[in-house]
Amino acid sequence: MSSDAQHTGLILLTGTDAPGITQALFATLEPFAITVLDIEQVVISDRLILTVLIGLSPAHSSAIEADLEECASNLGVDIATLFSDSATSSIQAKQGLLHVVALSQKLKPSAITQIATAITAQGGNIERIFRTASYPVTAVEFQVSAASVDQLRTSLALVAREVGIDIAVSPGGLARLAKKLVVMDVDSTLIQQEVIELLAAKVGVESKVIEITNAAMAGELDFEASLRARVALLAGAPAEILAEVRSEIKLTPGARTLVKTLQKLGHEVAVVSGGFTSVIEPLLAELGITNYRANGLEIVDGKLTGQVLAPIIDRAAKAQALRDFATKTGVTLEQTIAIGDGANDLDMIAAAGLGIAFNAKPAVRAA
Repeated sequence: MSSDAQHTGLILLTGTDAPGITQALFATLEPFAITVLDIEQVVISDRLILTVLIGLSPAHSSAIEADLEECASNLGVDIATLFSDSATSSIQAKQGLLHVVALSQKLKPSAITQIATAITAQGGNIERIFRTASYPVTAVEFQVSAASVDQLRTSLALVAREVGIDIAVSPGGLARLAKKLVVMDVDSTLIQQEVIELLAAKVGVESKVIEITNAAMAGELDFEASLRARVALLAGAPAEILAEVRSEIKLTPGARTLVKTLQKLGHEVAVVSGGFTSVIEPLLAELGITNYRANGLEIVDGKLTGQVLAPIIDRAAKAQALRDFATKTGVTLEQTIAIGDGANDLDMIAAAGLGIAFNAKPAVRAA
């Protein structure tokens, strides 16, 4: 055996999950002079899969195998073993892993196929796959080695667009564990609707507003001009419609869980919106989000004037808000994450350490 090799045993245990199986397996191994080099255990639908890589003396292989067979019989499980000489480099933990997270309400086999194909095409290798969420959306994480983060991110953006799911790619390392600032858009991101369209429906100008909104989000119109044009259509509407619209807002599936989980993990969640503070503030208070910027609607004598209060939260203002929130919370730009769907979010997404196009409009997909 070469000096750069070690005798190893790969143990694969499968069977119906029950308390005490892991304990019994390692109690069987305990009398032998071995070292545990790697271990992975997962339970899927009451089915246990446990793999253990051990380092051992070749002289002990037969005795260990015999004892494991007896252990399997007692537990009512299957245990397979493979003994070999492995290069030390192949046993060491892989460095520079990338983390690919796929998110969908209904994750189809075709999505997994295309993700795996893209990873392979970029020279990457999937080291591990596991589920990180199951309701109300399914999230699956792939740990990938030997791939470029920028090239893989570009390739998987095309996959996300083609199969209709959301995919994020981020580098691994200790920096991944640092405090993050997550800045989210509101309309069609944190919530399912466009607030301006809900307001427009109250005064019978929804079709006109939707037409302007679609052109703006596709990057065909300047955001500030389009915002002023849409708000002008609300002139004369009673301010009470703001409260009515608040009650109609629906969070995007998984949004509440995402925000609460990030906060529980010590991360900061902020919001920047081309929408309106008077509509979203109660929702943000409910979610515990204190850092936010949005547009203001002018109200005189209990009616909307059709004017937007300065400053306008446009594309540049969203990016600046990201920088300001990062400074305020003590997070570097490299540790920021921006999530948005429209052309108005592009500068913010570009400025962040990780930009995620969620339910992306054409202009964002093209970028």
